[in-house]
Amino acid sequence: MKNYFAYLAVMAITTYLLRVIPLIFNKEIKSGFINRVIYFIPAACLTAMTFPSVLFSTSSVISGIAGFVTAIVISLFFKNLVISAAVSAVAVLIVELIIK
Repeated sequence: MKNYFAYLAVMAITTYLLRVIPLIFNKEIKSGFINRVIYFIPAACLTAMTFPSVLFSTSSVISGIAGFVTAIVISLFFKNLVISAAVSAVAVLIVELIIK
C-alpha cells in the first residue's frame, strides 16, 4: 500500500512542479520543444511507474506480456478501454492456465 502513495506523491510533485516552474520565471516560454516536454512529462512519468506493475502483476511475466501486447493490439483496432481491458484480462487468464 505504501508504493501506491509513493507513486501518487511522485506524480503529484512532478505535475505540480511542471505547472509552477513557468509561473516562477513569469514569462511566456516560446520554445516549442520546451512546451512539448513540459506537456508530456506527466504522461511519461506515469507510464514509467505503471509499466513494471503491468508485467509483474501476474504470477508470470509471460502472462503479463501477453496481456500487455493484447491490450495494445485490441486498443489499436477498437479504441475502447472496456473492450481492451476485458480482452487483455482474458488473454492473461488463458496464458496463466496454459502455463500451469
